[in-house]
Amino acid sequence: MASALKNLSDYNEANIPSVEGQKFGIIVADYHTDITYALYEACHATLLKHGAKEEDIHTVQVPGTYELPTGARMLAQSKSLDAYICLGCVIKGDTPHNDYINSAVANALMTMSVSSGKAFIFGVVTPNTHQQAVDRSGGKHGNKGIEAAIAAIRMVDLKKSLGGKKSTIGFGH
Repeated sequence: MASALKNLSDYNEANIPSVEGQKFGIIVADYHTDITYALYEACHATLLKHGAKEEDIHTVQVPGTYELPTGARMLAQSKSLDAYICLGCVIKGDTPHNDYINSAVANALMTMSVSSGKAFIFGVVTPNTHQQAVDRSGGKHGNKGIEAAIAAIRMVDLKKSLGGKKSTIGFGH
């Protein structure tokens, strides 16, 4: 659904389970810090609001959105967490660089999610303009950082409700 049709911060709090005892990684791109740090603040606050403890949230910074999957993998190799939330911003600009970056990051995160059975959340704002990025990082369309945190919480809860078992679907079993 287009952000213009939905506020990214809207969700039914009553339907969100507590994540007390769960551990999260937040990987934040340093490029477009006015946007990515706003995403981070909202994501972090949302995790705390729903029961995560400060010491159970591990944050790392990477140079840009393209480096999010590598940073997430490095964090996953050093800390076994329940979900990894990747926050970045790629503004379209005058060249098609955004298509390459967004596609590569989305594909890498999906591959890590499917192969590991853990959530690697794509919390990347992909606007055409800087103003659209502002609108999606705390402006008139809410904050995608909140949306990314809620996606992580829901995926962690799904895994927990299924007994935490790694899926074997599609892996030759």
